[in-house]
Amino acid sequence: MSQTPPPVWPAAHMLELQAHQQRLLECQIQHAELDALIDQAATDHGVDELSLRRMKKKRLALRDQIAWLQLQWAPKEPA
Repeated sequence: MSQTPPPVWPAAHMLELQAHQQRLLECQIQHAELDALIDQAATDHGVDELSLRRMKKKRLALRDQIAWLQLQWAPKEPA
């Protein structure tokens, strides 16, 4: 039996994949940092509620963007 070689991806596709992975990682880091700030702000009684709500809204937007980015490169069919 002969095995088929793995697919060879064009260089442009590989660069696009790397850029996508980089953007996903950046969003995940931003989300984690914002999550820590929100936790800290929630315990600090001097933080204004409007700022806290804005941070939470931005965190939610980042979570949505992370989910969207993950779906863009997920396989369309199960293996």
